[in-house]
Amino acid sequence: MPLSISRRLTLLHTLGRPSVKDYLPLLCEDFIEVHGDRYYGDDPAIMAGIALFKGIPVSIVAQIRGRDIEELKQTRFSMPHPEGYRKALRAAKQAEKFHRPLICFIDTPGAYPGVGAEERGQGEAIARNLREFMTLATPILSVVLGEGGSGGALALGVCDELAMLENALYSVISPRGFASILWKDPAREKEAAELMKIGAEDLRDAGICEWVIPEPEGGAHTDIPLTAQRLSAYLLDALNRFSSVDIPILLENRYQKFRRIGAVSPVGV
Repeated sequence: MPLSISRRLTLLHTLGRPSVKDYLPLLCEDFIEVHGDRYYGDDPAIMAGIALFKGIPVSIVAQIRGRDIEELKQTRFSMPHPEGYRKALRAAKQAEKFHRPLICFIDTPGAYPGVGAEERGQGEAIARNLREFMTLATPILSVVLGEGGSGGALALGVCDELAMLENALYSVISPRGFASILWKDPAREKEAAELMKIGAEDLRDAGICEWVIPEPEGGAHTDIPLTAQRLSAYLLDALNRFSSVDIPILLENRYQKFRRIGAVSPVGV
């Protein structure tokens, strides 16, 4: 049974929610991490590498949710710098070159808004990922593990299929940002979250999320192995479905997926 949106928001802002570092050892037989964007440096808020998943070589890009105060400080509360997104693109291009499926794990309140990040091209790095992922000639699966906020999450959200854990949230702006803009009161973020329809079921109904992965009663943290087992079952099924699709058809379907999301109707029609 999914939690209420406000309860999910509270859960995502605590240290109890599992991160990709909890799931990855349970999902993959082997994982080799790569570092650096080959332009500026390495960003610990995004992890990238090569893995064996059920005997299938895959590339993985994942945003790192801090599990304790030291990790939170290291990852700037899970908010990547532009070099993190450039590292993600480097891994994605490598996946395309060697014909490996790309799996992205989304878990961030948004990209880091600091002066240094802006000076190094935060907006450009996110925009480039959106553009390049759209035409990447290999299957892309994206899974929202916890919080998927703003452009920082959307940069890894261009994919052939988007899945969400049952209690995850995914939005073009954070509830706090929504409340700040609309009501000039960031303290009303829980009220904003309820209005925004950003839960997995809402997004599935809107055609944005294709798959909702059930969590154990009480949330993913209550039984991490069971959550990982359900994640694994989804990923194996999705990889089998998309591996047989010809690349031109895959790219056309990806394009049409996002055209449908952006479709609007004139008032009164």
